[in-house]
Amino acid sequence: MKRKLLVLALAVVAAGASLCTAQGRTGSLFINEVMVQNDSNLVDDFGQRSGWIELYNAKFAPLEISSVYITNDRNNPTKYAVPLGDVNTKIPKRQHVVFFADNMPSRGTFHTSFRLEPGKDNWIGLYDSDKMTLIDSVLIPASLPAGASYARVADAADTWTIRHDSGAEGDYITPSSSNIIRDTNPKIETFAQRDSNGFAMTIMAMCVVFSALALLCICFMIISAINQRAARKTEEKVVAEENTVEQAPESGHDAAQEVIAAIAMALHDHFDAHDRESAVLTINKVKRAYSPWSSKIYSMRHLPQK
Repeated sequence: MKRKLLVLALAVVAAGASLCTAQGRTGSLFINEVMVQNDSNLVDDFGQRSGWIELYNAKFAPLEISSVYITNDRNNPTKYAVPLGDVNTKIPKRQHVVFFADNMPSRGTFHTSFRLEPGKDNWIGLYDSDKMTLIDSVLIPASLPAGASYARVADAADTWTIRHDSGAEGDYITPSSSNIIRDTNPKIETFAQRDSNGFAMTIMAMCVVFSALALLCICFMIISAINQRAARKTEEKVVAEENTVEQAPESGHDAAQEVIAAIAMALHDHFDAHDRESAVLTINKVKRAYSPWSSKIYSMRHLPQK
């Protein structure tokens, strides 16, 4: 019973994780640009030209696309599975990745198991790992000429257009790159037109520098005031302790003298303890520098001298 519950819980967790992954990829991963017949464009790692499919990560975070399926058959959503274990399958934020539709998956992760057919409508679908969730799809028209790509007007845009790479504005093929190449900044151009001599730029730069210096000066003043206040409090505390010691009553000295006297009496009693003990006999040797009058040495007679 416990084993069945454990298996059921794992199945629920796996289903929830799969659903969260599908929701994370849907609306974030797009088929961005496709070339069916490549005769003079992108070359793969083996020096070959083939049709290619560009995917785009619209999230502002990396997106892992391993276990995603790419197909050109509506009835077979799992025609090519992006393999696991390749670090390059993690698309950085707002970046692109290109798959070569050359029907040679043995050449690596980014080579699909199908080809795109020129002169025919090519449907391309992108399915999630659950094999049922359609992330994105596109129908490439049969009228797409050789060397042209079918691309979104802008990355992740809803409208598509045919690009011939003629060099005109907006008519260029951009594999592994943004569909709109912004080489200029309109704001900078407008500012340059309004301030042709650079006076406004100079004033702005000086204001920034002086503002930073003023802010730094204020910070130093605040830190100095805090240190002075801390030093003043420490000084007041030391003065208060000194006043407390000076104002202490003189009875304290008397108490100290009493303590010293008590210690002296205790030492005196300790050294004379044997004279007061009843069970200990103390014999002190009396040292005299003279002989008493009753000493026997005075009663000895001298023999007569001859």
